[in-house]
Amino acid sequence: MKFIVSSTYLLKQLQVLGGVINNSNTLPILDNFLFELSKSSLTISASDLETTMSSTIDVESDSEGSIALPARLLLDTLKTFPEQPLTFVVEDNNTVEISSNHGKYALAYADGAEFPNAVSLEDASKTTIMGDILATAISKTIFAAGNDDLRPVMSGVFFQFSQDNLTFVATDAHKLVKYTRDDVTATESAEFIMPKKPLTLLKGILAGSDDDVLVEYNESNAKFTFENSVLICRLIDGKYPNYEAVIPKENPNKLVIARTQFLNSVRRVSIFSNKTTHQIRLKIAGAELNISAEDIDYSNKAEERLTCDYQGDDMQIGFNSRFLTEMINNLSSDDVQLEMSLPNRAGILTPIDGLDEGEHVTMLVMPVMLNN
Repeated sequence: MKFIVSSTYLLKQLQVLGGVINNSNTLPILDNFLFELSKSSLTISASDLETTMSSTIDVESDSEGSIALPARLLLDTLKTFPEQPLTFVVEDNNTVEISSNHGKYALAYADGAEFPNAVSLEDASKTTIMGDILATAISKTIFAAGNDDLRPVMSGVFFQFSQDNLTFVATDAHKLVKYTRDDVTATESAEFIMPKKPLTLLKGILAGSDDDVLVEYNESNAKFTFENSVLICRLIDGKYPNYEAVIPKENPNKLVIARTQFLNSVRRVSIFSNKTTHQIRLKIAGAELNISAEDIDYSNKAEERLTCDYQGDDMQIGFNSRFLTEMINNLSSDDVQLEMSLPNRAGILTPIDGLDEGEHVTMLVMPVMLNN
């Protein structure tokens, strides 16, 4: 088995696939990349049993075979090469020899047959979505997903596909984000919960991509096919909470304010907030928004006044500044709207502008009790 490939081209593919490999694996074979050669086409795979990703690249070769090569060693070596052709030759003594312009490097390989096979999806439903839209949907929601191992369903992003639209939801019970695209639809309705790790990989690869992604899914697995890559992952098992029930429908108090001004103000004031609660207070009266925070233990306090466009009753409401900052930061609009009903009901944050046709973002942030 022998093939010739460009060093930087190979490195680029391996760096993407390397994101799948865990730092500590139960099976030693999972510390390797699987190389499957079939004439001039080389398929490289990486897996952690839950997620498997493979890319197919063109190489110069007329042989066939499959071997597993140590991922860390290969990545560390390739990073040091300038652009040049590398020749990989499988020797009889269970090593692979890599020849560059300047030298030769031998590394031990494992048998490719030991590598776990990727799952094949039976009775899968399909939908096609543009790479960039999927990447945006992931980045707009993934930050709101929880990290609680006791509630695994909330540690992923909920995909809800229908004939009308595609909806992506994430929540950790303190904040919730719902991202909808009316301009993309599925042939049949489906719901599944995607884990964070494969989503983070997809977000990185697909950002800015115009390529279509074929999404196939059944009860237990999802498969994403794009360009020369395939990603298959196991879905999170369980029923997603009824998120529609927690979104307050009647919100008579509406505040509209410049996003960056609001964000900077919240960031500054929150430095003076209590280090455990991160509580800040919004006091709204007329066209004035007063943002304040106090840390009684250390006698630190801060207060800022901003002008805003407000319709509704005068009110005071408390929020966790970290959640609020995260959400405002995740929007890209010039102005944002915060809708509220009562100080103990969730506030709804939406962008006023900067959205594509058919794109909707709703963010929900739970208030914190104010101690007067």
